Amino acid sequence: MQGLMMNSQLLISGILQFAERNYPNQEIVSVTADNPYHRYTYKDCFKRTRQLANVLATLGATFGDRIGTLAWNDYRHLELYYAVSGSGMICHTINPKLYPEQIAYIINHAHDKVLFVDLLVMPLIEKLQEHLSQVESIVVMTDQAHMPQTSLTNVFCYETLLAGEPDTFSWPDFSENTASSMCYTSGTTGHPKGVLYSHRSTLLHSFASALPDCLGSSSTEVCMPIVPMFHVNAWGLPYTNVMTGTKLVFPGPKMIDPTVLHTLITKENVTCSAGVPTIWMVLLDYLDKSGLKVPSLNRVISGGAACPRSIVERFERDYDTALVQAWGMTETSPLGTAFHIKGTNRDLEGEALTDLKCKQGRGVFGVEMKIVDENNQELPWDGEAFGALKVRGPWVCSGYYGMSHTPGAEGCPVEEDGWMNTGDVATIDAEGYMQITDRTKDVIKSGGEWVSSIDIENAAVTHPKVAEAAAIGRYHPKWTERPLLVVVPRPDTDLSKDELMDYLKAKLPKVSVPDDIQFQEQIPHTATGKINKLGLRKQYENYQFSE
Repeated sequence: MQGLMMNSQLLISGILQFAERNYPNQEIVSVTADNPYHRYTYKDCFKRTRQLANVLATLGATFGDRIGTLAWNDYRHLELYYAVSGSGMICHTINPKLYPEQIAYIINHAHDKVLFVDLLVMPLIEKLQEHLSQVESIVVMTDQAHMPQTSLTNVFCYETLLAGEPDTFSWPDFSENTASSMCYTSGTTGHPKGVLYSHRSTLLHSFASALPDCLGSSSTEVCMPIVPMFHVNAWGLPYTNVMTGTKLVFPGPKMIDPTVLHTLITKENVTCSAGVPTIWMVLLDYLDKSGLKVPSLNRVISGGAACPRSIVERFERDYDTALVQAWGMTETSPLGTAFHIKGTNRDLEGEALTDLKCKQGRGVFGVEMKIVDENNQELPWDGEAFGALKVRGPWVCSGYYGMSHTPGAEGCPVEEDGWMNTGDVATIDAEGYMQITDRTKDVIKSGGEWVSSIDIENAAVTHPKVAEAAAIGRYHPKWTERPLLVVVPRPDTDLSKDELMDYLKAKLPKVSVPDDIQFQEQIPHTATGKINKLGLRKQYENYQFSE
């Protein structure tokens, strides 16, 4: 016997329609290349979104077409999120920070029909013009007054197109399993791979994300997503926040400018924000040097990489701001875990509480996870055993676009047992708190032991003279591999190798103390802000430890 419930489809257009009716006067604030401070309401946004849906039809885009975007976090990009997916097309967000050849590959592989391009990205697209064989139209996301001179053909102005269309549009009804958006992995090994999200997976992810014990979202909040909208849909916040009627503040191309971020936080009373640890380090350093405060900011969400303990401590001690760690990946939409204190942990304080906050959190309902050993045997949740982290769930990728979807087949992320190996090594304690100890490919195999590069890095950045640190394994004739630590000292400090080595000896077990330290002015990062370990290993591929 089946239940007697209506079977309406979970569609992204439903978020739009609900938000417009229930939160029409909520605000969206943006920084853009052509407007340093744009402000309008949900009602304004969705009126323009309907015009944009009509624009797509005028440009010849039809159901199922891929519509590419190369843009920052701002109101026009938000309009595209809803107009494209709501029309039954696929919103393909592309990272403009990738190498040009990667961008060309991604656009062609996805068969993007129309590209919507930020004003600042136009020079890049002009260079790639001859390589974009399938793009029929390019729309510059600006007004007529700021339209650039260009050698490109079939180029249109975003605002001019919108002005010529009516603000009425009937959102189509279709299966919730229809593809809604697409994001390619960063492609640090081989070509980037396309992860294809559905309307159903996106809405289920949004429901879970909004839960109090997850990222938490409501109409009383003001959220500033710094994590890019071109990377895993800004961790789903443009959907979750609109669903709950949250005021949105978008920093546009100024997402790494701490002066602009502070201005937005204080002027708009931002209560929560989301970004990678590198962003938080930049903001904290700026606040420390300027003496400025962020009184409205009650929490920041950190993901993309393990967050150093020092960042957790500095936010809470100096600014009364909680740091909420979360874990996920492009293939998990991205949410897999989020940190929140359980009722049974309320009495924790001091170092014990900080220890817990340095973990990546507990599983979110909808994502199952387990850790396994080298024989694929499940390991206990005791906080001691560590192994390969595997996940499965309704918003976890079952296959890459244009590749095999058969579990266990080459190119399919899902193994024969139906689980996806995340490539992370983790522990899970008895309370369900998960902690990433390393990436499988970044674990340093020293003799018969596995050494966590993350533990070494986290210890190093607690030194007051260290700005950033990265640990990699290098060949050792006796131990196979030993840790090499690469460090960026803080400006105007006189940090020596011996000083830092002595500091680490007091912080780490003997096997984890690096055999050498190299100082340099900067550490390479990927296009999404993570430390580029592949680039570092290439840089030090001929390195040899001294006798």
